[in-house]
Amino acid sequence: MDKVKVEQLKIQMQQWLNEAEEFINDIPPVQLYTAVGVVLSTLILLLIIRLFKRTTSNTIVLTGLSGSGKTYLFYQLRDGSAHQGTVTSMEPNEGSFILHSEEDKKGKLKPVHVVDVPGHSRLRPKLDEFLPQAAGVVFVVDSVEFLPNCRPASEYLYEILTKASVVKKKVPVLLLCNKVDKVTAHTAEFIRKQLEKEIDKLRTSRTAVSDADISNEYTLGVPGEPFAFSQCHNRVIVAEASGLTGEISQLEKFIRENVKP
Repeated sequence: MDKVKVEQLKIQMQQWLNEAEEFINDIPPVQLYTAVGVVLSTLILLLIIRLFKRTTSNTIVLTGLSGSGKTYLFYQLRDGSAHQGTVTSMEPNEGSFILHSEEDKKGKLKPVHVVDVPGHSRLRPKLDEFLPQAAGVVFVVDSVEFLPNCRPASEYLYEILTKASVVKKKVPVLLLCNKVDKVTAHTAEFIRKQLEKEIDKLRTSRTAVSDADISNEYTLGVPGEPFAFSQCHNRVIVAEASGLTGEISQLEKFIRENVKP
């Protein structure tokens, strides 16, 4: 009985195939090719959209020297408070969340994955784990203690701006001058100019040994001209913030410009 059913099914399928072949043969070639082209174009478009969605990042990396106030900023973004910001961690502090200022829009916005990378020099290699996925980098500078830290901050920033993972993808960088609520804080304009001068010195000395320098694949600036952030391969923006008081509107704006809802 089973063999009979199988045989009947084979006959039925053969009839369907014959009917399908006759139907296709009756279609004018132009219409057939057009239909096939439409199907293929649709499949390719869907594939491109899917790949684009996969590569769209929602990761924002907070980095900078130790003591610049990165962790204060992390908790202000997440909780609207700096209550846990005094803890210095030796491991990256990260989380995915809706920005505290946007909690009334929860469910309508895309969560942001924020990574607070420790600023200690021995832990900076951890930065390389997150940069390839970064939608934006926030380099935090202590506006109060800027002058004694200008050289090490410039060296660290130089490393970031010349990394292949940043240059190739043109990852935007926000140079965030923190602690501006303090009376002794330097202005963002002053900090920008001093960093540009220091990086100009760095690129001159490093260009001289570029053949031996395997850590950086790209150089900064325009040969023969003083360095300026506007010459970078990627966009570099200068802004101000206060992690202690919660004045982080410019930081939030940068995040939402690069992590779309």
